[in-house]
Amino acid sequence: MRIKKVIVLDTSAFIAGFEPLSIQDLQYSVPEVKNELIVNSLPWTRFNAAVENRRLKVKNPKSDYIEKVKKSSKVVGDLLHLSKADIHVLALALELKALGKNPQIITDDYSMQNVAHQMGIKFASLMTLGIRYHFNWMFYCPACHYKYPADFHSKLCDICGTTLKRKPIGKTPVRK
Repeated sequence: MRIKKVIVLDTSAFIAGFEPLSIQDLQYSVPEVKNELIVNSLPWTRFNAAVENRRLKVKNPKSDYIEKVKKSSKVVGDLLHLSKADIHVLALALELKALGKNPQIITDDYSMQNVAHQMGIKFASLMTLGIRYHFNWMFYCPACHYKYPADFHSKLCDICGTTLKRKPIGKTPVRK
């Protein structure tokens, strides 16, 4: 049996009802995904059953791929919207891609999809339509209107201390 692609599963895939035992493609996830699932819930049970049946490989990505994901997500302005699990799932997909695999991330998280698109990684969603546009973001202060670049390091305005908001400064259509 020929494996068509490698699938990397995010937490939202298990929550949305993805059943790893129902497909033949090679599947991966990261330990942080299991940590985001509620113990003894149906998604948690799906995760464990797939691991026990050797259908899901749980692997930590290498640190240099984690750093590449952080850098890429800063460029587009999504870093502050990604959890540790999100970053690790993206990093694992990037690592697998570097090994010559054809990975696809299964996630309904728009920020993850935006970063995946930025890095040239395929993605699919289960419960949503997925992103239609790849966005580049900027941060701004709603009080004093000061503008910050997408890779700004803080959630607070340096001038007045107000919580920053973000808005798109450019978009390109995503071809799926």
